Amino acid sequence: MTIYNLGSINIDLVYRVPHLPGPGETLASTSFSKGLGGKGANMSVASTRAGATCVHIGAIGDDGIWAKDRLQSYGVETAFIRVSDLATGNAIIAVDDAAENSIILYPGANQALTEDEILVALGTAGASDIFLTQNETNAQVEGVKLAKDKGLRVAYAAAPFEAKAVEAVLDQLDLLFLNEVEAQQLQEATGLSPENLPVLDVIVTLGARGCRWYHGGQMLEFDAHRVEAVDTTGAGDTFTGYVLAALDRGMNMPEAIDLASRASALMVTRLGAADVIPPLAEVEKFHP
Repeated sequence: MTIYNLGSINIDLVYRVPHLPGPGETLASTSFSKGLGGKGANMSVASTRAGATCVHIGAIGDDGIWAKDRLQSYGVETAFIRVSDLATGNAIIAVDDAAENSIILYPGANQALTEDEILVALGTAGASDIFLTQNETNAQVEGVKLAKDKGLRVAYAAAPFEAKAVEAVLDQLDLLFLNEVEAQQLQEATGLSPENLPVLDVIVTLGARGCRWYHGGQMLEFDAHRVEAVDTTGAGDTFTGYVLAALDRGMNMPEAIDLASRASALMVTRLGAADVIPPLAEVEKFHP
């Protein structure tokens, strides 16, 4: 079984700051790092480190060849990552002493994907596989339709949030990931609360308070693990990748959420994104 991830690849430029800058403020950073990021890349690395086989479908520019190589070194299958004429997507990330962040995103090559490329990437996919996408690339609607036509289980991580993007694929989803603010925004746009959405499984993450799982008209709550956070960047992506990998390996949803919660708790104790996502062996031993 395989997770096919139509997802972004970004170069993350991370600045550590004493506080997030306000309008017109110039602020000196206390440290700087450059690493692999993008919600798509993060989720591909997370699902691979959680034990799944993940095929990444995406695009980079000439300046991002190293990012593709790094994904491959982490075990992600990269044959369907195309080199575009556009620059690789990048993100300027400020992280303050309270572990909060502020992000400026440049989409770049993430918006250069074609339907034909997705079709080729899904050539050998079937009903036992999972298709995942987010809102940092183009061609999400086309990708979801192609995956659904082939019988894949379709998951959507609705970030960066845009109600119209979610509504465009909502009736074809099997699993939807939202945070609490996004769930409220989607309800305002559709008039539907999470338990009434036309999606079999909806997971609403609540940050340090855990998450809620909606299934069949019922809701279960899961507490977060208490840790000392230093950076929340990539924690939600780690959670999503781990949930899908666990489901792909045959775990039930409560087991998958518990494992993913431990992975995301570990993730917020370290600075960075894809490069520092914890491996399965470490997560399984982690019981805070």
